Amino acid sequence: MDASTGSFDAAFWISSAAILALIMLSAFFSGSETALTAASRGKLRAAADKGNSGALRALGITEDNERLIGSVLLGNNLVNILATALATSIFTQAFGEGGVVYATLVMTLLVLIFAEVLPKTYAITNPETAASRVSAPIALVVRLFAPVVSAVRVLVRALLRIVGVRTDPDSHILAVREEIAGALQLGHSEGVVEKEDRDRILGALDLSDRTVEEIMLHRSKIEMIDANARPQEILEQCLESSHTRLPVFRDDPENIIGVIHAKDLLRAMYKLVDEDQTMAGAIAGFNITDIAMKPYFVPDTTSLDDQMRQFLRRRTHFALVVDEYGSLQGLITLEDILEEIVGEITDEFDPDAEHPIRRAEDGHYWIDGAMTIRDFNRATDWSLPDDEANTVAGLVIHEAQMIPTVGQVFSFHGFRFEVMARENNRITKLKVRPLVSGTA
Repeated sequence: MDASTGSFDAAFWISSAAILALIMLSAFFSGSETALTAASRGKLRAAADKGNSGALRALGITEDNERLIGSVLLGNNLVNILATALATSIFTQAFGEGGVVYATLVMTLLVLIFAEVLPKTYAITNPETAASRVSAPIALVVRLFAPVVSAVRVLVRALLRIVGVRTDPDSHILAVREEIAGALQLGHSEGVVEKEDRDRILGALDLSDRTVEEIMLHRSKIEMIDANARPQEILEQCLESSHTRLPVFRDDPENIIGVIHAKDLLRAMYKLVDEDQTMAGAIAGFNITDIAMKPYFVPDTTSLDDQMRQFLRRRTHFALVVDEYGSLQGLITLEDILEEIVGEITDEFDPDAEHPIRRAEDGHYWIDGAMTIRDFNRATDWSLPDDEANTVAGLVIHEAQMIPTVGQVFSFHGFRFEVMARENNRITKLKVRPLVSGTA
């Protein structure tokens, strides 16, 4: 009897020690999974660049999340099942068939507290540091379980394909921009990120998705110089213009033959002026085409990102935009692209606001119809769609499927639009406000 009791005591303590070790392993796997999946790859890359080998190893492991999770879950389930089996054996020996219930309750409590909540809470508080620390043993586990995980992966993908689900292991790479944008929006809503900072970063991220057509100055608003005009008229026009670069046309505004820079004009005029001559006499034989620069044309489908690179490569800030038929559509400058990132850039020669926006006491916004939807959204923090139109007036016309008259009211996309002014077929003034439930 004493030998049996001693044997029971030895088996009990050995099994208890094994259960404790297995719970610790389970805690390691749980914490590692949380740390490696929650860690920011950007922060890990920054740490790796500073010489942190653990962060570099963690980056390599998280390249294939499917393999990582499969290995960690396999190890975690193995130790949890084994620990539960040992506990069931101990409690069954002590309490008979009722020991199964006691073993389930005790192991559930132990695993929940010490193998799940505790390690995961620790890992989530500083995931990058935890990921760096566990990367070495987890890398060994991944290599050890690679054959089994590969077989499980094939089986899982086959089952998912049966129900019409396609897996893309590289989807997290393609979603980096969305992740950054979401983090900025969340940070702004929580008061951590300023609106101006959010708009600048989002503006920079959107450059590759937007075309020059969306932000160009429309041809109807381009100030041009007629090459056939008298030199005095050309000089007067350049002096009165608020722009330093002006397109030059001959006979037809579509026939752009060059671009004149105010500095080039000033230099040319200075060379012609003689102390013994009047200004009119000195510039009588002036020909503007002699100093005009060759025009630079770009397709209206060029992305803003590509166009900015072209501006920097060509060392020019001015381009004329044409459509697929070669017809002039507008012009774009480097400043226009930069304004999409930093906001409106003005100097002493610019008007106070190109497209003013004013908020009335009743909550309406009075705006210029030519204001772009993007600028309006940035100013109000609203989310009007800009897929079908670039300007707010264009959006109203697209949704109304007509040229509205003054006083007409439309409601779409959760907002109320009232046409306040119109010139010919162009909507010049609008009054906009969000719709309130039960009103139109």
